[in-house]
Amino acid sequence: MNDRFEIPARLRNTGMMLLGVGVLTLICGIAILLMGHDSSDTDKSRFWAVLLHNSVFFTFITGVSIFVQAAVNLAQGAWLTAYRRVPEAIGANAWIFGVITAIVTCAIIFGFRDSTGHNPIYPWVTPGTDKILLGKKAFLNPGMFIGFTVATVALWGFFGNKFRSLSIAQESAPHNDTKIYWKVFRLSGLFLIVYGLSQMSTIPWLWVMSVQAHWYSTLFSWYNFASAFVSGMSLILLWVVYLKNQGNLGLVTKEHMHDLAKFMFAFTVFWTYLWFAQYMLIWYANIPDETVYFKMRQQGPYSVVFYANFIINFVMPFIILMSRPSKRNYFTVTFIAMLIIFGHWLDFYQMIMPGAVGEHWHINWYEIGTFMGFAGLMILLVSKTLTKSSLVPNNHLMLKETVVHIA
Repeated sequence: MNDRFEIPARLRNTGMMLLGVGVLTLICGIAILLMGHDSSDTDKSRFWAVLLHNSVFFTFITGVSIFVQAAVNLAQGAWLTAYRRVPEAIGANAWIFGVITAIVTCAIIFGFRDSTGHNPIYPWVTPGTDKILLGKKAFLNPGMFIGFTVATVALWGFFGNKFRSLSIAQESAPHNDTKIYWKVFRLSGLFLIVYGLSQMSTIPWLWVMSVQAHWYSTLFSWYNFASAFVSGMSLILLWVVYLKNQGNLGLVTKEHMHDLAKFMFAFTVFWTYLWFAQYMLIWYANIPDETVYFKMRQQGPYSVVFYANFIINFVMPFIILMSRPSKRNYFTVTFIAMLIIFGHWLDFYQMIMPGAVGEHWHINWYEIGTFMGFAGLMILLVSKTLTKSSLVPNNHLMLKETVVHIA
């Protein structure tokens, strides 16, 4: 089968328009800061915090596609085979969003200071006489930050592109040849180690939690992973539905959509479990060093975002996706996927912005425009990657199993 994808003019124009809005938003933001001599420290912090928020969010959800491939490869699962070109295309571009994140974080660390000479987004960069920050200096320092960031972006980029190139190479391999299959199997195990040492531990600590460096949570990296994973699965589903509507992915049926929707439902519950576990333990212990994180979010100016986060990311997906028919309805799962992505974008917003800008928060043209720019970049990159090979992984050893799955 030679299922080729050609980018429709409408999709290309949509991606270009969204990216254009994002670039224009960035230019306007820079111009306002440069021309506005009375720009406050809060405005400057907001400018960088919004870039940090979106770059981290999109890096994490593209990284999920690499993780999904590795997990399915190790489990020798066949359910992903029918549409594996989608996570391959997303994961192959994870390095681009990672590079953007590295540039933004480096700019914040080395180039951003407020009027008092302090770094308001990553306060550990300029600890002064703060004993708590000085006590964490062995881990929270620019060298460690840059080292982990560069290693993570490089390794995610390597594995994302390697999985895709090996998958394409399998098409021209001898029939039933297992050499590439077992090579991918071994690489998948290595990547899960990398992923465990980055996404599930160090990177969320550095990129996100250190925005409020006095505060810490042992569940924070898992919480980040759960939020990214359900968003990443939703992103895969949106691309699968779109390609189906374009007449591609003939092997994909409602059985496969049902599988994706079950992952969305299950990890919505998992995210909620971690959300509640982190909140409940901190609330019960009532230790000031820990409760300060939730005080501004639940009882302060971010209370609307706090409760909206719970409703959008748990209540609505849980109720709507609970029934079997809803998981097999293309309109329903598409709506919930978009809702989940927006909801967890909001989740990362409330993780980062309170620590970065304090009580002065906004969600208006700059926040929305930046999000649109990253979404447009995602559309253009993934769609271009999808055109470079057949959407059917011909000669894949699990292709027969995925056909049996839909019989």
